[in-house]
Amino acid sequence: MKKLFAYRAEKNPKAWLFLIPALVFIITFNVFPLLRTFIMSVRSNSILNPEFVALENFSFVLKDPLFHRALKNTAIYAVFVVPVAMIISMLIALVINKEIKGAKFFESTFFIPYLTSIIAIGIVFRYLFNGHYGLINYILGLINIGPFEFLENPKLNMTTLIIFGVWSSLAFNIIILLSGLRSIDKSFYKVADMFGASSMEQFWKITMPSLIPIITFLSITNFISAFKVYGQVYSLFNGKAGVGNSAVTAVFYIFNKFYVENRYGQGMAAAVLLFIFLLLITILQRAILKKVSE
Repeated sequence: MKKLFAYRAEKNPKAWLFLIPALVFIITFNVFPLLRTFIMSVRSNSILNPEFVALENFSFVLKDPLFHRALKNTAIYAVFVVPVAMIISMLIALVINKEIKGAKFFESTFFIPYLTSIIAIGIVFRYLFNGHYGLINYILGLINIGPFEFLENPKLNMTTLIIFGVWSSLAFNIIILLSGLRSIDKSFYKVADMFGASSMEQFWKITMPSLIPIITFLSITNFISAFKVYGQVYSLFNGKAGVGNSAVTAVFYIFNKFYVENRYGQGMAAAVLLFIFLLLITILQRAILKKVSE
């Protein structure tokens, strides 16, 4: 009996046979590219004859005003998109969870954007935001507002990107929050009703504490995704980063350096800096959320 409880799978050689396919995949497509990124970041921009240049690439990137703008835009995008999308997703999930008529239909409808290509959705949004014949300007015109050049005005490019980012984040959030809401024991609410607790009291005392682990998970994953935003920018502005790079983001900057300008070392240096920044932000965010949940 004692040996049975002392058994540990990682000490069994046979267990590693089942892990080998997954480990090979992770090492090949995750670990190796990460190591390769670090190596290329300290080499020159040549692919065929790279030379060791130490921290020159990092120095260039850190002094580049465009990289500063990219980080600033990415931070603004993350700060606005993540909380706004979370609040809207929570409201929609709560409404659907009330078992209203047609709830299953709305649940499926909200999940469809998650299955659709971000490029395809971006093309649709490009037409919606068009300054001459876009649906959004048409609706605003009905109440004598606008028209606005959402895609052609550099001052509005980040606002347009944030609106698109919020919308594209809703689908995943809603489904995950719905699964969390449905896992809460209904007897908690019945007891709360017996003691005369209002709907708001039930939400703050039962629903929110129960959803803390899911909210923590969504906050971290959404924040990381927001800092890796690229497809939304590319599709919304037709392969550009807005007018005059007004909506350039960190990953768009890395992509341009590597694939457009062929400055491989500088592109990888920017990628390493973004990785370190994301790692620090994630650690800090986890610590804050842990304190809040306690």
